Amino acid sequence: MATTKKAKKVVTPIDERETFVSLQKSFSDSDLSVEEKLKILYNLQSADNDIEKLVQLRGELPAEVAALEDEVAEFEAKVEHLKESIEGYNRAIENYKENIIEHDAEIDKYQQQLANIANSREYDSINKELENTNLLRQIDDKNIRDSKDKIAECRERIDSYNDRIAILSEDLEAKRAELEKIKESTASEEAALVGRRDACASKLDERTLSAYNRIRTANRNHLAVVSVYQGNACGGCFNIITPQRLVDIASGKKLVICEHCGRIIVNPDAE
Repeated sequence: MATTKKAKKVVTPIDERETFVSLQKSFSDSDLSVEEKLKILYNLQSADNDIEKLVQLRGELPAEVAALEDEVAEFEAKVEHLKESIEGYNRAIENYKENIIEHDAEIDKYQQQLANIANSREYDSINKELENTNLLRQIDDKNIRDSKDKIAECRERIDSYNDRIAILSEDLEAKRAELEKIKESTASEEAALVGRRDACASKLDERTLSAYNRIRTANRNHLAVVSVYQGNACGGCFNIITPQRLVDIASGKKLVICEHCGRIIVNPDAE
């Protein structure tokens, strides 16, 4: 007797652009009923809302800390760049000093030759070389002075930047301590909420969770799952819901998506 192989279900890859609207056909295609899935999504949204409230207690502190860290890092990078410039000027000074030693040796040589010159033509030629070498020595000597001036300027700027870094670092440490204090005061509550959120997320299939995260991230109020607002409006965009859709929402057994904003609208009190 011939046996028939059961056809394998084709699972399409998750598209990061998927929304709840694109999942309507497959929403109920899981081990969970629609009612259970809606409740899990609502509880997930509720946990995310509570986590966000805790984060909001920190106010602008995280952004201020990040901005100060960036500013300190920027000044520190400038200081390092100036230090590298000083090293470069010092290397150049050493090269100029070596050139001067060579020029002095050539000048001594030309002066000795001038003392033993027998004709004016050779004298003029050597004297010209002596003048050129003296000029090159003067240029190297000037380059040394200029390099030292540049080093002094770099050191002044380094001192100025270090003063600024000290002030910023003091402010940064104070804000970090304030932020850490707030985090510590809510750490246990936040850990419990994260555990609650993870428990909800673990029950959902990847496609539904991906759509939820995408819609939540895309909206300013971070709401992907909402309840009815004032009896007849979407709790996300506040547009009016039709009577028939209100009945479906109240039943808690159907997936209802707002026609205007694409959020899931649920009845948290549905049995």
